[in-house]
Formats: sequence, C-alpha cells, structure tokens
Amino acid sequence: MLRRAIFSNARAFRAAPVAARTTSAVLRSQQRAVAPAAFRMGATRWYSAEAKDEVKEKEAEKEKEAAPQENGEVVELKKKLETKDKEVVDLKDKYLRLLAEFRTLQDRSARDQKSAKTYAVQKFASDLLESLDNFDRALAGVPAEALHESKAEEQAHLQALVEGLKMTESVLAQTLAQHGIEKVETEVGSKFDASTHEVTVIVPQAEGEDGIIIAVESKGYQLNGRLLRPSKVIVSKKA
Repeated sequence: MLRRAIFSNARAFRAAPVAARTTSAVLRSQQRAVAPAAFRMGATRWYSAEAKDEVKEKEAEKEKEAAPQENGEVVELKKKLETKDKEVVDLKDKYLRLLAEFRTLQDRSARDQKSAKTYAVQKFASDLLESLDNFDRALAGVPAEALHESKAEEQAHLQALVEGLKMTESVLAQTLAQHGIEKVETEVGSKFDASTHEVTVIVPQAEGEDGIIIAVESKGYQLNGRLLRPSKVIVSKKA
C-alpha cells in the first residue's frame, strides 16, 4: 500500500509540470491568437482613420484650388460693380450740371426776352409821348371860355373837336397802360420830388415854401414801375 501511494504521488508530481507546461503553451497560443486579432482591429481602425484623413485632405485641396478661382470672380465682379457705380455717379453729376445750365439758360433767355420787349416798348413809348404832349397842348390851347362864348354853331364844332381829342388821348393812354406805361401823377401845389420830377423853371416868391410845384409843363411816365420820363415842372423858391 505504501509503495503504491508513493508511486501514485510520484506520477502526479511528474505529471504536474507537463500539465503546467501544457497550460502555459495553451495560454501562449491563445495570446498569439488574440494578439493578431487585436492588431488587425487596430490596424483596420488606423487605416480607416488614415483614409478619412486623406479624403478630407483631398477635399480641402479641392476647396483651396476652387477658392482662388471663386475669389477671383468675386473680386472681378466687385471691380465691375464699383466701375458701374462710379459711372452712375458721374452720369448723375453730369445730368445735374446740364440741368442747372439748362435752367440758367432758360432764366437768361426769359430775362433777355423781357429786356428786349421792355426796350422795344420803351423806345416806342418814348417816341409816342411827344404825340401825347401835343394832345395836351392842343386841349390846353382851347380856353374853357371859348366853348361858351362862341356862337352856337362854332361852339358845337369846337366842342366836337375837343371831345375828339380827349377820346383819342384816352384811347392812346389805355393802349400804353396795357403795355405797362402809366402817367406819373403830378399835381400843382404838391411838393417837388426829384425821383419823378424835373425842374425847368424856378420862380422866386415872397411867400410860401421852396420847391412847391406851380405848373406842369409836360407829364411824366413810368414803364412797369420804372421811370420812363420825369414830369417837367415849374417850382417856387422863397425870395
């Protein structure tokens, strides 16, 4: 029995290293099997990440290559737009200048036309005023007494002549008034006004004030408020 137990233990002892060695070999084999699998997984991940990076780099390069072209087109369009804006500003400025010049020309033409018309009327009126003066002289040459003291037939003819002269003078004055020509109101006994009167004779007087109108030799006229001809008057001077 003892011998059998010793033999059994010896066999177990001899068998133990073999089992251990077997276990160790199995473990090493498993490790070798696991290690390539893990390596393969890591390699796959690395290759996948590297591929993605390459794709991203290629896309970035494409974008970089396309970006200058797009930027160049944008810059060119901006330059063209700026050029057009400048042209619009220049054209607007030219338009405003031409419009101002045109309006100035219109105003100048209107003034020239008015001036020419005024000058024409003024010259015509100046020539015609002598005729009006003749009407006044003709009417003044007929004393009021003569209209009553003459015979009935002569009186009728004389009155008709006087009325005709007055009517002609009135029509002529109205025609001149339509063109802006009006008489300068000058009354005997009023004060002399150098802006509308012209002294022809000064009569010394013992009484009264200086510069009082004694008589009106010819009436004055104005054209559109501007003096055309002053009234010629006789004034007094205190002696």
